[in-house]
Parts: sequence; structure tokens; C-alpha cells
Amino acid sequence: MKDTITTVRGMEILDSRGNPTVRVFVELSDGTRASASVPSGASTGENEAIELRDGDKARYHGKGVLKAVANVNNIISPAVIGMAATKQLAVDQRMLDLDGTENKSQLGANAILGVSMAVARAAAASVGLPLYRYLGGTGARRIPVPAMNIINGGAHADNSVDIQEFMAVPVGAPSFSEGLRYVAETFHVLKKLLKDQGMATSVGDEGGFAPNLASNEAVMDIIMAAIEKAGYTPGEDIAISLDSAASSFSTDLSSAYDLTRSGAGKMSSADLIEMGAGWVEKYPIVSWEDPLAENDWDGFRKFTERVGDRIDIVGDDIFVTNTRYIARGIEEATANSVLIKLNQIGTVSESIDAVRMCRDAGWHYFISHRSGETEDTFLADFAVAMDGGQLKTGSASRSERIAKYNRLLEIEQELGGAALYYW
Repeated sequence: MKDTITTVRGMEILDSRGNPTVRVFVELSDGTRASASVPSGASTGENEAIELRDGDKARYHGKGVLKAVANVNNIISPAVIGMAATKQLAVDQRMLDLDGTENKSQLGANAILGVSMAVARAAAASVGLPLYRYLGGTGARRIPVPAMNIINGGAHADNSVDIQEFMAVPVGAPSFSEGLRYVAETFHVLKKLLKDQGMATSVGDEGGFAPNLASNEAVMDIIMAAIEKAGYTPGEDIAISLDSAASSFSTDLSSAYDLTRSGAGKMSSADLIEMGAGWVEKYPIVSWEDPLAENDWDGFRKFTERVGDRIDIVGDDIFVTNTRYIARGIEEATANSVLIKLNQIGTVSESIDAVRMCRDAGWHYFISHRSGETEDTFLADFAVAMDGGQLKTGSASRSERIAKYNRLLEIEQELGGAALYYW
């Protein structure tokens, strides 16, 4: 069979933060070759699949991934060689069986995902299909609306802002390429506004600006000003999306919060919900990721009850792309949307299962990058394949983010008039 896996090889590379990560190369019997690189998160949920690190402090401060690479080369490779690359579920299941743990701590999610992604890409090339069509079928034609990170805070920046991501979302654009233009122009206007006010225009992990502003609300105000100065109408042309990453400022990961970094002080779940509800009334917010901490299931549910009829309440750290936690969220009406991160769960197949569960429940789902990214564009194709309509992949700076946007521009051009674009 021409799609038989003949070679699997891993190596250590660097991600966008200069930390090691895994790249995997796969070759098939018909000569097809493909590779994939694995991203890495900074703000991570405690139930995420385990990213295997070496722990050798004398090398990359313990962050090396030679153990994960060795697992690719010495354990996974001989187990999947001879399998058909087009049988993605079987390949992924073989690796899960080899690992034998719930969180992939034996082989490492970074090792397993690298192989899973590379196999999918090789299979697509072997059958002569673009990756988005191979994974999503002939009907895959919806280009996601980009939630562009324009200001970073929290764990992604060294500044006075608690909220991790403030994003501009071109909900009123007629196409992806126009939407990308809307938010890129806003990004550059924002830079000028910050500069004119004597603020820093250096960027955080995901390429958004990382200034020291007077409060979290002050960030919202300057974003509104940037949207208007760029010539757009807030709420009609460009809306706002937030990622609190509330676990990063929760003192117990369940009900107590410390926002002293921005001067907001200490808060309870009820306080945070009240503040969030006020923001939803005041600003054109369309989605809010992790507004409460990962173990604050009750707080999540109450916030969803309060504003979930108006915006997407997106669970990231609380669900970690895991159908076990997503099923609980659906049962308890904890949120109404899920963030999908491939490396949170560790295989392409399990990520697709998470998307399917969201679809069946009528929930939205947002495909997302990680703060430690590579130039790999797998995520762009995956977003189109999954037909979710929303994508988080950083700002209009840093080439590892721009690579995904440029790939989506290519897909849009390839689809031509068949391309769909809507929130």
C-alpha cells in the first residue's frame, strides 16, 4: 500500500519563546514526506496532557525534550511503522495504548502529538488533498473569524494587566482577508496610540502589545479608541474577545482571586462575575474565555447564566480539550463554548472527538494556538476542517502567528467564491 508508514523520526527544535519542542518527520511507502512541530503553552490547565520535559537543569534549564524525542524514535516509531497513514484513528490509538496513561505522561503528549500531526499531513499529501479537505471532507470551506490578540497581560506579559488576552474580532467583515485587514489596521493604530501616550509598544508571548495601563478597564477603553480611530465601528465592524486565564490570578483555583497586579484588589467569584457582567453591558464583547478559574465550576455556571445568552463563555483550562470534562460542562451548563487546543489532549483524533461533542451539544468551539508556537501551519488547516468559525492565533506581529494567517489567506484564495466567512 502506498500510504504505509515507513519512517518516523523526531528531533528537538525551538519554539517562539526559545524553548525546546518536538518536530516529527514521517515518510510513506510512496515517497511522501511530511513533518509537524508541536506548540507549548505557558498558561496551562492542571488536567492537560503532560508535555514531557527532560528536567536536566544543565541543559535548557530543564526544558529539553530529548526524552520525548527518544520516545518518538525508539518506542513510537517501531510501533506505527507498517500502519496505514490514512487510518488516523488506528495510529493514534496505537500510541495511546503504548502510553497507557490517562494524561500521556509515559511517552509525553508532545511526542504523541508530533507523530499524530505528521501522519495526518503525510496522509493528506499522499492522497493529493490539502490538509483541511483531508480532515474536514469536501464540504470544508468555512474560513474562521480571527480573534487577533492586540494586548497581552497575565502570564503572557510582564506588565500591570491581569487579563491575559484582549482580542479584536472582525465580526462585520465580508471575508477573512478583509477581516484580517480590519484587525491588522487596528493593531497598528493601537501601537500609535500607545506610543503617543508614552507607553511601551513591546509585545508579549503572542505578539500583542504589553503596556502598563492604569487598570484592566483602561485596556478596554484604549482598544475602543483604536477601533474607532482605525475607521471602524465597535460592535458592528470589530468586537472584543477576552481571555482572562483566571486560574493565573486565582489563589486557590476555585473561588478566590487576586487582581492586585492591576490595582483591582482581591475578589470572590461573585465579585468577578459582577465585574464581568458590567463589562459585557459596557463594551462590545462577543466571547470571554476562562472568566473564572479551572476548578470554579459553580462560578462558571453562574456567569453563563448571567450573560451566556449574549456572549460565548469559552472553557479552556476547565475543559482542556478533554471529552470527559466537556461532557460534565454540557451536563451542568457550565459554559456554552470550548477552546480546542491540539496539544492539550495530545492527538488529532481526540481533538476531533472534542469538536464532535461540542457540535452534538450545540456548543461553539474555538480553535487555538499556544503561547509557545512554531512556524507550523497545521492549526490553520485544522480550523477550516473543523468548521468552527473562530480561531485564536495571535497578533499581527511575530512570524509564527503570521504564518497561520497567511495559510488561511491561501486557503481562502484556493476556495474562491465557495469560501464562507461568518461568526
